[in-house]
Amino acid sequence: MLRESFVLLPNVRQKTEQKVWNAGVHSWDDFLGASSIAGLSASRKFACDDVLRDAKRHVREDNALFFAKALQQGEHWRLFNDFGRDAVFLDIETTGYHGGITVVGLSDGVDAKTFVRGFNLEKNLIEQELAKYKMVVTFNGASFDLPVMRKYFGMDFHMPHIDLRFVCKKVGLVGGLKSIEKQMNIHRRKEVEGFSGEDAVYLWNMWKSTGDKDYLNKLVMYNEEDILNLRPLAEKVIPQLWSKVRGHQSK
Repeated sequence: MLRESFVLLPNVRQKTEQKVWNAGVHSWDDFLGASSIAGLSASRKFACDDVLRDAKRHVREDNALFFAKALQQGEHWRLFNDFGRDAVFLDIETTGYHGGITVVGLSDGVDAKTFVRGFNLEKNLIEQELAKYKMVVTFNGASFDLPVMRKYFGMDFHMPHIDLRFVCKKVGLVGGLKSIEKQMNIHRRKEVEGFSGEDAVYLWNMWKSTGDKDYLNKLVMYNEEDILNLRPLAEKVIPQLWSKVRGHQSK
């Protein structure tokens, strides 16, 4: 996927990328091995060769940060095949839309770690966990989770970020995460099936007002389902988007 992508080249977007594929140039190696590329001057081809050689080196060095800058944020999904094994799936709960954070959930797609206000919701602990990963995957995180974390913790994210909301939209899957999960046959535990963000606020408020840990446990379970379901969703929709973008040109 990444090694067949040309949108990391200067002034190349998907329309030009399609032209490169249509010319029979399907990979970085094809591009580098060609003496010329239709539509590119010799000097531009030479400059693009340098970029691709540099990109190949950064793939070998497993350097995701290079591609966070080389690709527009909306194209970071192309990195999933190469760096998804080291992805962290992130979701937060708050006291209301853009309110104070109550829970931060992080997962590698198998296990989940939860940071809860009043227990372990500390910037340094979250940053230590995030440092283990090469990319972050969210659903609607570009509009909500990451901006709220920046505001709440003064924390920034330099690693590549895939927002699955926009990946899903590009393949015709619209609506909230729970709705899309059902469309993709991804299931949640019955204890929190049907819960929403409003329910998460309610559970937090009830925990704080009553001290009944059942409310807190359900909130944590709800958050875990959000993050644990992101990997299977990514594994389903990212190949769909690649097939749509690549079309019949793929080898």
